[in-house]
Order: sequence, then structure tokens, then C-alpha cells
Amino acid sequence: MELLNFINGDLTTEQFLIEAKTCMTPKSSFSIKKEWMTKLKEEQYGMGKMYSALCFDFGDERDRYYIIDENTFLYMKELFEKE
Repeated sequence: MELLNFINGDLTTEQFLIEAKTCMTPKSSFSIKKEWMTKLKEEQYGMGKMYSALCFDFGDERDRYYIIDENTFLYMKELFEKE
């Protein structure tokens, strides 16, 4: 799978807005702020995107993680279970 290239924190696709919070140096923990999620949701709707996600890492871009809301997760779960 190809890694996504983030420039200045944001990436958009046809249906997704992705906000990147990446670390420049290795860390063992990472705190998520509710205000990030609220702002991301507002930007998602403002841009007319169906979905949004917050991407973060611990200073190693090979191991990225994505935070999505519950409705998006349930939709993806349903799609995967159909396969």
C-alpha cells in the first residue's frame, strides 16, 4: 500500500478531508485534542466532503494511525463484512 503524502497537514480526496498531525522526532505518546476533531468536522462540512479523519504518527511515518468518527467506522465495518 502506498503511503499518503501530507503537505502542511492536510490531504483531500474526492470524499475525504484528512488532517495530519505528525511528529518531527520519535515519541512514545501522542495527545489528541477535541478542538482538532471539532475543527476538522467543521472543515469537512464546509468543503462538502463525506468523511474526515485525523492522521497521526509517533515520529515514524511508516506507522501512521487514523482517527475517524463512529458513523464512518460503522460504514467501513459494514463494507468489509460484505466481502
